[in-house]
Amino acid sequence: MSAENMTGVPDGQDGPGLTSRIVCLADYLGTMAYEQALKLQDTLMLARARRVVSDVLLLLQHPQVFTVGRFRGETDITVPAEILSREGIAVLHTNRGGGVTYHGPGQLVGYPIISLKERSLGVREYISKLETTIIRLLSDFGIRAYRDTDYPGVWVDGKKICSVGIRVSRGVTAHGFALNVSNDLRHFEYINPCGLSSKVMTSVSKVLGYRVEVESVIKPLLDSFSATFGLEIEREDKRCLAITDGLSG
Repeated sequence: MSAENMTGVPDGQDGPGLTSRIVCLADYLGTMAYEQALKLQDTLMLARARRVVSDVLLLLQHPQVFTVGRFRGETDITVPAEILSREGIAVLHTNRGGGVTYHGPGQLVGYPIISLKERSLGVREYISKLETTIIRLLSDFGIRAYRDTDYPGVWVDGKKICSVGIRVSRGVTAHGFALNVSNDLRHFEYINPCGLSSKVMTSVSKVLGYRVEVESVIKPLLDSFSATFGLEIEREDKRCLAITDGLSG
């Protein structure tokens, strides 16, 4: 089966056919290593820029890792390497914006691969829509969230519940948001997350006072994403792995 068929574009139809339906493929990948997710994003970004695939929203969790963005260095990691080694936390440099942040189990990470040009979106408007998506989602859980004009992301009662950091290449987005759902917030104490105090971080579970599982957040997240971006969501988990295999094969 061709990569075009796997993404819903008929054989013999060129890229412009992608705009006949404003579709976004949503794919929950479970837990995936950060390096593997980077490679997957790079492949899909190139395919999206070439109009081979539709917009994609990758949803996943990562094993424990600190990622260092383009704008700040490892100085925001505040504990010795020995502690990170003992806790099994890797440190990786990445090409997104923002500073140092933490990913780990219990955190829902979203990587939209979207053509800003085709959606007539500027970078600031796109980031605002990501924040709106999370604000709408949290309202479904009875949480009143908001944005802070000085700091990208989403906030609740003076604490940050969702981080946002993106990359744009050839008009196509990568990276995205990381929503703290039920992850261990203690690991933020090892860094200054995005240059902020570690004490500023919170999670859905902490705000509500009971544990919320990542999987229970996915459906309302997709509904919010669809409403905010005006995209028709087609969910098919693990499909993007087959797509990228087809593109490389």
